[in-house]
Amino acid sequence: MSLRVSHTAASRRKTTRSDQRAGTREQIRAAAWALFSTQGYEATTTQSIAKKAGVATGTVFLHASDKADLLFLVMHDRLADVVGERFERLPEGPLLDRLIFVFRGLFEMYAEHPEVAAAFVKSFPGARGPNAQRVATLTYGFLHRLSLLVADGQRAGEVAMDLEPLACAQNVFGLYFMALLTWIGGHATLEVALDPVLRSSLALQIRGFRP
Repeated sequence: MSLRVSHTAASRRKTTRSDQRAGTREQIRAAAWALFSTQGYEATTTQSIAKKAGVATGTVFLHASDKADLLFLVMHDRLADVVGERFERLPEGPLLDRLIFVFRGLFEMYAEHPEVAAAFVKSFPGARGPNAQRVATLTYGFLHRLSLLVADGQRAGEVAMDLEPLACAQNVFGLYFMALLTWIGGHATLEVALDPVLRSSLALQIRGFRP
């Protein structure tokens, strides 16, 4: 009996610690987003995030390796929510229109806070923190979902059957990222970067996918 009680108590303590850690993480995430989205990414410090979250600065670094990794912490759920919503409402139709529908959701999300979005896109290549790794995992899942759209395009006769859908999805993602860089570089507004820049690039790529 005592051994069973001991195991139960240990399990409760473990659950409590896990809940506390998750709660602290959410406090930090909310504080980081509030500051990034109001006073800007560059003007925000890890110390100010810690103060707003009500935790020690050292505690912040238990949940993110640096300020850039805090940016990945706040962007992860926003990206996941947009991607999930877009694929849930994905319309039937040509591959190009379906891809633009998905990417439009992401572009609209970036447009809500352009400075934060630009900092995120600039930081994305080569980022190594734990939250950056979570975003990388999310990106791999996104590529898989794009590959399923390509496979639908194959069944509709828009894409050659001998092409690997995941490889095609990687090409599509590369064009999406280049369109974002066009915006960040100041060569186009975010809306123009989506359409016609990304749309025309995708149309050309899909033309190359055809049998």
